[in-house]
Order: sequence, then C-alpha cells, then structure tokens
Amino acid sequence: MTTLDVVIPVYNEEKDLENSVLRLLDYCRQVLPFAFRITIADNASTDMTPQVAHHLATHLPEVTVVRLAEKGRGRALKQVWLQSDALVCAYMDVDLSTDLAALLPLVAPLVSGHSDLAIGSRLRRGSRVVRGPKREFISRSYNLILRATLSAGFTDAQCGFKAIRSDVGRAVLPLVQDTGWFFDTELLVLAEKAGLRTHEVPVDWVDDPNSKVDIVATATEDLRGIARLRRTVRSLPLAEIQARLGRGALPDRVLV
Repeated sequence: MTTLDVVIPVYNEEKDLENSVLRLLDYCRQVLPFAFRITIADNASTDMTPQVAHHLATHLPEVTVVRLAEKGRGRALKQVWLQSDALVCAYMDVDLSTDLAALLPLVAPLVSGHSDLAIGSRLRRGSRVVRGPKREFISRSYNLILRATLSAGFTDAQCGFKAIRSDVGRAVLPLVQDTGWFFDTELLVLAEKAGLRTHEVPVDWVDDPNSKVDIVATATEDLRGIARLRRTVRSLPLAEIQARLGRGALPDRVLV
C-alpha cells in the first residue's frame, strides 16, 4: 500500500520540472520510512512539460503523471487527491521553495492518525523565510483578514506545502468549490469548522524570484473567495463531517 502521494501541480515548467522531481525523489528515497509516490499533475501545459513528465514517469518507478485538460492548481489537487489510493496526500510547489526537510514532520502526524491536515507555515515561530517586503506584507495581511472575516485559527493559508489524510479528503474536498489559488484557504477553513485537527510545521522557505504567480490577480481572487465562503459556509453539511471524523469533546476530569 502507498502511504504517501506527493503531488506537484505544474503549468509550463519544462525547465525546472526534472531537477525538482529528482531532488524530491532523492529525499524521499533516503528519508521516508514508508512507501511513497510522486505524482506530476500537469495543468494543460502548452510547452514541453508533458514530454518531460512522461519521460520521468517512464524511467522512475516512483513517479507517475496525470494530465488535466484545464488549468487550475485547485482543480488538479482535488482531482488527483480524490483519485489517490494513498493513506496521505500532500503537495508542494515545483520550485521547492520550502526546504524538503519539513516533509516528514509534515506528514508523520497524519500517517499516525494524530492529525487530519498539515500545513507548512512561514509565520510560526521557528520558521526561516527569505522573501521581499511586499510579499511578506501581503502574506501577513491576508492571514489577518482570514482571522477577522472567517475566524481562521491557522497561521499560513498560502504556503505551497500541505498534506491531508485521504479519508478526510474524501469527506471535505467535494465541498471545496475553488479551482485556483483560493483552494488551499477554502479547504483549511472548511476542515477547521468541521472540527478537524490541523498540524502546523514551521518551515525554511526561500522565495523564488522567477515565480509566475500574479500577486494582484491572486489577491483579488482570494478576496472574492472569502466573500463567497462567508455567504455559503453555514449551508454546508460540516456538522455531518464533524460527527463522522471530527475530534469529540474531551472527557470530564476529576481534579484531586
């Protein structure tokens, strides 16, 4: 049985894909004490990314590829995670901005059953982050907005380094509507409101100066997602998920 499925969503990453996959594969082979798979989720790339991915999957038994007809990181993660037979599903950005040393601490609590989701956090004490002041300000402001509008208890919604138990994913993912960058936030908010436990790992993170993310467009999409989620979250069957998967109340203790 595959214990961990690490998904790398990509769009037109022909230059970086092979090196990133080989780095990740080397880490997994040396460090992970359980069976794993690396899944390249190709988001309708128009360059040579599909050929590179196919080459890797053909020559490396731990690597597979899924080709999607439409773009969207959230769409790719939702499809691959729901189809995976692994106990735990994770994802990371292809630029490997997050130090791979955090992967085992990220997934270990999910493998053991202690937690339901796990996120890498650049804002927890102990994390070490290298990025410009503009991105730092936007990240911190976004997480403050989430706390104010959705009472979010997690510290970093946007770090591209997350994992989820597959049984939890099968319950929560069908409720997630976003197919783009807000996917992460929506998943975390729904899981939290369903009483699920999120484990946070402080990470070492170095900003990719060649990142293709449009900050303004992403921020606008995120704000629209927050507004939609505030309108709809109370109508979702989160109580049913909590009754089935959530953490129950602690038993009463008699203090002596």
